Amino acid sequence: MGDSVKTFSCAEALRRELSLRNREYASRTGLFFRETIGSRVVCYRASDDPAEHGNFLPQSYQAILKRPQWSQRLEKPHTSAYRALPRDGLDWRELDASTSSDALLMNIFCFPGVLKQPRVVNFVGADPGAKPQFGFKARVPLSNGRGDRTEVDMRLGDLLVEAKLTESDFQRKSAAVVETYRDFKAVFDARDLPREKDSYISYQLIRNVLAAYAMDCLCCVMLDERRPDLREAWYAFMRGIRIHDLRLRCKVLTWQELAEVLPRKLWTFLAEKYGIVSRETRQAASLPCDS
Repeated sequence: MGDSVKTFSCAEALRRELSLRNREYASRTGLFFRETIGSRVVCYRASDDPAEHGNFLPQSYQAILKRPQWSQRLEKPHTSAYRALPRDGLDWRELDASTSSDALLMNIFCFPGVLKQPRVVNFVGADPGAKPQFGFKARVPLSNGRGDRTEVDMRLGDLLVEAKLTESDFQRKSAAVVETYRDFKAVFDARDLPREKDSYISYQLIRNVLAAYAMDCLCCVMLDERRPDLREAWYAFMRGIRIHDLRLRCKVLTWQELAEVLPRKLWTFLAEKYGIVSRETRQAASLPCDS
């Protein structure tokens, strides 16, 4: 009970902060937006200029539009748009939302030249020259010889990335489903994986680690340091990985840590729109690290 309350509190607090920050950002910059009913999450639309979208840094958005394999990610449906957004004839998408972790991920890794900077490549542990693939279909092997429908937020060379921002958790799934994965027993000690009754708590992490194992890849979760609940969930999950080498290939990074190695235009945008500020910047402004 206590963990679920804490998770809700951290996720809701960040969601409220981003809503307030984006209302101010949109009003100041004259961007078109709507708010979801109840939670008041700010959602943006493309502007009159087809090369601009309020939820994206212009340079990143223009780069996305030039690559069909990237721009198709923009079409990902907003699953709650019908009941949460005004019915004014607009076709809302998931990456229109200011709380979208996919949009945050693409803002960073689609920014022109960002993956040519050694500091960025070395920090995330990617192969030099690797091109990001968003919504990568990993097809994790099942016991029946088929592959599942796992979608990894980003593949960057041999690095698989799960992005998180205001999501409540890493999702749950019944043990009966999870244990049908071909490599489940080889990779995990089920007794050490977090569970609630008949369900495993960190289903997305289980799938991503199984994908990394099957593909001989690295596995990374990128999350916000304002979400200590997700970090704790990650470390609790890690205890269930029985293969030492695989455990070493898994890591967690924060958007704030990543901001420290990004180009100035990017980290300025992240600070203004998302409140993602590197420790370096906080210290320069004489702000406490945990504020």
